[in-house]
Amino acid sequence: MPATHHTWNRWWIVFASMLGLIVGQGSINVFAAGVFLKPVAQELGFGRGDISTAIGLSSVVTALMVPFFGRLVDRFGVRPMLLWSITLFALATAAMSFLTASTAMLFLLFAISGVTAVGQTPTAYCKVITAWFDRQRGFALGLALAAVGLGTALIPQLSNALIGHFGWRMGYVGLGIAIFGLAFLPVALFVREPTMPEAARSPNSAREIAALPGIGFAEAIRTWRYWAMTLTFFFAATAINGSLIHVVPLLTDRGIPASVAIGALSAAGLALIGGRIIAGYCIDKIFAPYIGVLFLLTPMVGIAILATGMANPIVGTVLLGLGIGAEIDLMSFIISRYFGIRFFGALHGFMFAPVLLGNAVGASILGWCFQLMHSYTPGFAVFEALLAIACVLIMTLGRYRYPAMPETTSGLCVPKT
Repeated sequence: MPATHHTWNRWWIVFASMLGLIVGQGSINVFAAGVFLKPVAQELGFGRGDISTAIGLSSVVTALMVPFFGRLVDRFGVRPMLLWSITLFALATAAMSFLTASTAMLFLLFAISGVTAVGQTPTAYCKVITAWFDRQRGFALGLALAAVGLGTALIPQLSNALIGHFGWRMGYVGLGIAIFGLAFLPVALFVREPTMPEAARSPNSAREIAALPGIGFAEAIRTWRYWAMTLTFFFAATAINGSLIHVVPLLTDRGIPASVAIGALSAAGLALIGGRIIAGYCIDKIFAPYIGVLFLLTPMVGIAILATGMANPIVGTVLLGLGIGAEIDLMSFIISRYFGIRFFGALHGFMFAPVLLGNAVGASILGWCFQLMHSYTPGFAVFEALLAIACVLIMTLGRYRYPAMPETTSGLCVPKT
C-alpha cells in the first residue's frame, strides 16, 4: 500500500484526537467547573474553598489513576481503553446533576468524575500520535493538543448557555452528552496504533519504534532529568491552571459582567490553541527547553496583570492561555526525545499525574487564599516564584538522547549511527 495512504491516515488520527480532547478532563473537570462554581455554591450553600477543594480532589484522583492507565494503554492498546473511559466519564459528568448540599456527596461525585476522566487526559492520545510521527512529532502533538484550548474556549461558553437555559443540573447532563458525542465515535472510527509492517512502509511513523526503543521505565524514573521535568510541569500547572480556574469569579468580583469574564476565559482557550500549534511547530526545529522558557515567562506576566490590575485583565488571561498552551505538547515531546517511546504510555502517565496534582494544588491555594484572606494576591505571589523555578529547571536537561531520525534521499527515516 502506498506510503501516501498511511500519511493521510495518520492525520485522521490527529483529527480524532482533537475531537476527543475538546471534551477532555481539563475542559470538563477544571474549566467548566469554574463556570459552575458560583451557581452551585449559591444554590447549595458551599464556600468557594469547598468547591475548589472538590475540583482539586477530582484532579488528585485522576492523577493517582493516570499512571496505571498509562501502563494499561501500553499493554492493551489505546482504542479499547479510551472507549471505556469516555463512556464512563460521560455518565459521571451527567451524574453531577444529583449534587445536594452534602459536602460528602460533593466530594464523592467529583472523585468519581476524576476516576472516569483518566482516559480523557492527553496520555493515550499522545501515545498513539507519538507512535505514528517522528520528524513532525511536535507539530502533530501541537495540533492535537490545541483541541484542549478549543475545549477551554468552547466548553465554558456551552456550560454558561446550558446553565442559562436549563439550570446547572441539566447543564451537567448536557456536558455528559457532549462528551459522548464528540469523543466516542471519532475514537472508535479512526484511532489505532500502527502495526510493524505498516510502520516499515510509512515514512516518519512508527518505523522508529524498532530503531529507537527507548530506555526502561525503571531506569528512566531514576534519572535526575525525569524529576527535573516533572517538577517543571508540576509548578507550571499549579500556577497557570490554578489561576485560570479562578478567572471567572475573580473578574466578576471586580464588577466585570459574567459574560465578559467567561469571554476572557474563552480568550485564554483560544490563546492556548495558538500556543500549542506555535510551540509544536517550533520544537521540531528549535531546542525544546528554549521554547519552554519562553512559554513559562508569558504566564508570569499574565499573573502579574491579574494580581495588580496594571493592564486589561483579558490580556492577563490570554498570556496564561499561551503558557498552558505549550505545557502538555512540550512534556510529550520531551519525554520522547529524552527517554524514547518504548514505555511512553507509562512514563507520560507518571509525569502527567503531578501535572494534575498541580491543578488541584493551584485551585486550592487560590480558593482558600480568597476564603481566608478575601484576596488572591498572596497566592499569585507564590505562583510567580514557582514559574521562576520552573524556568531554571527546564534549562538543566541537556542534549536530547533520542533526537529525530535523519532522512534518506527516499524520504524514509533511518537510525543514526
